[in-house]
Amino acid sequence: MENSNFLWGNSVSSMQTEGAWDKDGKGPSVYDIRKATTETSDWKDGIDEYHRYEEDFDLMKNAGMNCYRFQVSWSRVIPTGDGSINQKGLDYYERFVDELLKRDMIPVICLYHFDMPLALAKKYNGFVNDHVRNAFVRFSKIVIDKLASKVKYWIPFNEQNCTMFEEGFQNSGYLQGDKTIEDQYKIATNSLIAYAEVADYVHKFDGLQIGGMVAYQEMYPNSTKPQDVMVTRKANEFINNDFLSFFATEKRSAEVIRYMKNNGMSTLVHKLNQVTEKLTNIKSDFLAFSYYYSLVIDSTRIQQDVAPNYYMSQGKVLNSNLKTSEYGWQIDADGFRNSITEMSDRFGLPIFSVENGIGAKEEWDGQNQIDDDYRIQYHKEHIQAMKNAVQIDGAQVMGYLGWGLIDIPSSAGNMEKRYGLVYVNRGNHELRDLRRVPKKSYYWFKKMIAQEKF
Repeated sequence: MENSNFLWGNSVSSMQTEGAWDKDGKGPSVYDIRKATTETSDWKDGIDEYHRYEEDFDLMKNAGMNCYRFQVSWSRVIPTGDGSINQKGLDYYERFVDELLKRDMIPVICLYHFDMPLALAKKYNGFVNDHVRNAFVRFSKIVIDKLASKVKYWIPFNEQNCTMFEEGFQNSGYLQGDKTIEDQYKIATNSLIAYAEVADYVHKFDGLQIGGMVAYQEMYPNSTKPQDVMVTRKANEFINNDFLSFFATEKRSAEVIRYMKNNGMSTLVHKLNQVTEKLTNIKSDFLAFSYYYSLVIDSTRIQQDVAPNYYMSQGKVLNSNLKTSEYGWQIDADGFRNSITEMSDRFGLPIFSVENGIGAKEEWDGQNQIDDDYRIQYHKEHIQAMKNAVQIDGAQVMGYLGWGLIDIPSSAGNMEKRYGLVYVNRGNHELRDLRRVPKKSYYWFKKMIAQEKF
């Protein structure tokens, strides 16, 4: 695979980049009402990419990147989530895409990255409700119709498998309720129905491709004890392989389906089947994933009779064989290779790494370059691991996108947890001048892309 065909680039969400939370007709999302804390910012400004996207595109292009995965904000296009279209919002994203294309950069659009329109969260409690699922499909079709002639690659949901474990409640607009396992599976099922309907619609357009995306959780048993091995395998099946199987084969994991039927959720199984039976082509053209770290599972920490969905969170322990970042994420490039090869071998589709990176606290003195050698080392190791997956294991990989390669607030809203190759001059509680300042890793990345061949 030559560089000319390989996608090198950056990946972000709208609420972490755009700002302009109440400009040009945008409605509020669940993020817009979250307050700043002592260690986090609010979500109103991001890095002001809404107004500065051309500057950021130039930085990416100058680094040799040819791809940008970004999110179209649902509440910018439909302020209430299910009401009238905000034409200014749609037109903004068309200009956004046009500027990428002018720079020969390939746009990859994600349609949902956790920022549920606030009106739908308050009225319907998010994706636990069928109305919200249908509203999302409508929104998706509106965006696809607008940009299908310009955007080839589509990802309906960011890290969609998160709907199968604890994070799925917060990520789906679930504002109230007891967080029961039944609600967990309602959210997951509605997201899969929405994925299927969007995938089928995308495939009505010649040349367009869609990819289901997961947060891939590479897991190791804590010991050779059979119980550790068993719960790790089961967690992997419920958290990784279930959704990947649906994306690649149009069928969920038989093990997950059996669990649902044994625990009073047969109606959800039938609900998904009734929808997919009426659709023509819902199979993903590629499998997208995020990867940051691996984890170890200790069966003795898992409560008796808890659902396999929660084995990962309850059983997680530190791996003494790995280095740990200052934010507690364990660095495991071999786990990245294993993830790629496992998905490629099992499902036979091109694999697209759309999020990978390391967060660190960094300060800029206003003059000198930030020497982030740890970030260079992290990306160097992971890119080499990806190459090994391709050249040694035979995996098919279509691209590598780093996460937040221009600094953005973290998923928790912490601007001081920085992932970027480019420093953005703002803090959690002061915007400063938002100046973009390339770090040492920026120039390393540029040189690497220019020289790298597969």
